[in-house]
Amino acid sequence: MPTVLVVEDEKDIREVLRRYLERAGFSVLTTPSGAEALRLLPSADLVVLDLGLPDVDGTDILREIHRLGSLPVIVLTARSSTEDRIRGLELGADDYVTKPFSPHELVLRVQAVLHRFGGVPAADAAASYGDGRLRIDPGLHKAWLDGNLLDLTPTEWDLLDAVAASPGRVYSRYELVNRVRGYEYAGYERTIDSHVKNLRRKLGPGAAEVVETVTGVGYRLGLHRDERT
Repeated sequence: MPTVLVVEDEKDIREVLRRYLERAGFSVLTTPSGAEALRLLPSADLVVLDLGLPDVDGTDILREIHRLGSLPVIVLTARSSTEDRIRGLELGADDYVTKPFSPHELVLRVQAVLHRFGGVPAADAAASYGDGRLRIDPGLHKAWLDGNLLDLTPTEWDLLDAVAASPGRVYSRYELVNRVRGYEYAGYERTIDSHVKNLRRKLGPGAAEVVETVTGVGYRLGLHRDERT
C-alpha cells in the first residue's frame, strides 16, 4: 500500500484529499507544515505538495526532494501562470494541479504518477451490494444495477461511489458535495439533490431503495455490502 504525503495548510483540503486517497487504497500522511513535511519524506512514496505554505516555501521543499532522490511529487497550488507551472516542473515536480481542483482527478493523477514510477497499487476489486443487485468496479470506473451497465456522468459516479463506501451510513449534503465536487463548492449542498434525482432516474424502478433519503440529514446506500468469496 503506497503512502501519500499531503502537505497542505488548509485543513478542509487536507481532509478531503485524505478521504479520497484512503478510499482509493492509499495510506495517507498529512501535515500543514513544510518543516514537518521534510521530516516525513522518508515515509512517503509520493508527495502532494502545496507551494504556498506558511512556514517554508514549497519550492524549497521541491529542491530538497530533488536532492534526496527520485520521490515523485504532484504540486498543488493556486499559482496558475504558465511561468509558475514551468518553474515547478523544472524543480522536479512530476505533475501540477491548480486550485480549485477535483479531488477525484487528483487521485487519478496520483495513480498515474505512481504507475510511471512502478508503485501503483493493484486496482480496487469490484464490490457487490444487495445480493448482487448493484456492482461497482472502481478499477473500471463502471457500475451495474440488476445486470445493466449504468451510463453515469462523473458526478453521478462519484456520488454512487461515495455512498457505497459505507453502506447504511448517512452522508450529509455537505459531506457529499465535498466528496463529489470538491471543497470549492462548499455552500452549494443543495446541488446534491439534483444529482441524486438524475442518478435515481438512471437507476430506474426501485432507485429510492438503492440511494435512500434520510429526511433532514442526507442520503445513504440502502443495500448491504455482499461478502467477498
